[in-house]
Amino acid sequence: MPTLPSLAPLAMLALLAGCAVAPSGPRLDHSYTARSQSDRVKFIVLHYTAGDLTRSLKTLTQDVVSSHYLLTDGEQPFFYTLVDESRQANHAGVSNWKTYTQLNVSSIGIEIVNPGFRDTPEGRIWYPFSQAQIDQLIPLLRQIMARHNIPPENVLGHSDIAPQRKQDPGPLFPWKQLADAGLVRWPSPVQVAARLPVFTAQLPDIGWFQQKLAQHGYAVPQTGELDAATRNVLVVFQSKYRQARFDGEPDAETAAILDALTSPAMPTPPSAVSPPTVAPPTVAPPAPPVAPSVPPPPEPAQEN
Repeated sequence: MPTLPSLAPLAMLALLAGCAVAPSGPRLDHSYTARSQSDRVKFIVLHYTAGDLTRSLKTLTQDVVSSHYLLTDGEQPFFYTLVDESRQANHAGVSNWKTYTQLNVSSIGIEIVNPGFRDTPEGRIWYPFSQAQIDQLIPLLRQIMARHNIPPENVLGHSDIAPQRKQDPGPLFPWKQLADAGLVRWPSPVQVAARLPVFTAQLPDIGWFQQKLAQHGYAVPQTGELDAATRNVLVVFQSKYRQARFDGEPDAETAAILDALTSPAMPTPPSAVSPPTVAPPTVAPPAPPVAPSVPPPPEPAQEN
């Protein structure tokens, strides 16, 4: 009697055939692309290291903080690339700008070797940045901004996004030079000059300053009072846009700069505001004449 062929080899062949056609991973179709998407990187944040190159390298490569780039301070400065732009660096910390928080996830950090400042009996002394450093910084900023479509208003200092705890890159950082290169948003001098008489005539209250600073992007309390936190934000704003004086006082020049950055239209001087329209008074019939009375003496003027 003939024997049936063994089924084992047939089963093995079927199994191998199934393995040959089975997908090795998820099946992906790249035919469509969503219109609603954007780059992860929205901001560039500039820092000073507050230390020399050796200390800065150790901190940024071995500690919990890091940055994407480190600009050296030698005669011929260059950049160390420490974190790839596609990855998150831990340079911003607790931070806010406009509707964004925790800017580590949405920014590229650039550290610049600079001691920062030192306090002396005569006051605080800030250290300048070399022109050679800025000459290296400008082309890198251009490349990063083009690569990630970052607008000039999103090139910020660490102090902008953390004004209660950070001062860097400080009042000697040449923001205006970056603005002249088209890399940073800057108020029009013509608009500032036109607004200055308006705010000299009548300075807005603290609530106005707080609202305008928030509109510009800062995290600032809306208390209507010149508290310490508001002063800190004013100092940061002034140290960027008015580096000759950054005392945290809400004066007319600060108001003019802030308004030029946040309002396209000129403000209306308080004295030019038209009074509200009211109905004309009803004319009553003339009253019979009465004897004139002696007016009382005027009251003394009260101080404001």
